[in-house]
Amino acid sequence: MTTYKCLLQREFTWENYRLIPIRYDDREAIRAWRNAQLDVLRQAAPLTAAQQEAYFQRVVLPLFDQEQPGQLLFSLLHDDELVAYGGLVHISWPDGRAEVSFLADPVRAAEPATYRQDFRAHLRLLGQVAFEALQFNRLFTETYDIRPAHVAILEAAGFRLEGRLREHVQLKPGTFADSLMHGQLAADYATTFDSAL
Repeated sequence: MTTYKCLLQREFTWENYRLIPIRYDDREAIRAWRNAQLDVLRQAAPLTAAQQEAYFQRVVLPLFDQEQPGQLLFSLLHDDELVAYGGLVHISWPDGRAEVSFLADPVRAAEPATYRQDFRAHLRLLGQVAFEALQFNRLFTETYDIRPAHVAILEAAGFRLEGRLREHVQLKPGTFADSLMHGQLAADYATTFDSAL
């Protein structure tokens, strides 16, 4: 298994979940998931197989050899089956912060209890990466306000609402959504993850 140069650990585990550096073999499943969930992503159009391949070759694979990559992407496994992917993106190494990224298999995302379990596990494991392994100070998220269940999971995991960007994104012509900005400090994670997750 390939690992990131900046991480000493190859995987992070909690219960039946494993967070591992993103696998090249997962690229097609991830592409299908992204194309099926455009309404919640900052992605304007469906990705082709060629575009996904080019992205992995040009952007994702070189990340493994960088001392301070701009993002760390992971595959989330439940009982050794790929169920989601995401990671730390828009990393600012000098500031010790990153944005949380998460996208689940749409079949699992359609089941509220399963989605909640997967997302909670992802947040817990990303906290291990960010706050324990990398000694970061802060994680943040941007979520469209059309996703109240997603927001509730974030807040239960110790992320605090820090702002609302009104009518920040146009979902379709004439229909706008607010972006909700949440943040979590290392101290928040340390005091909430046991009870929240």
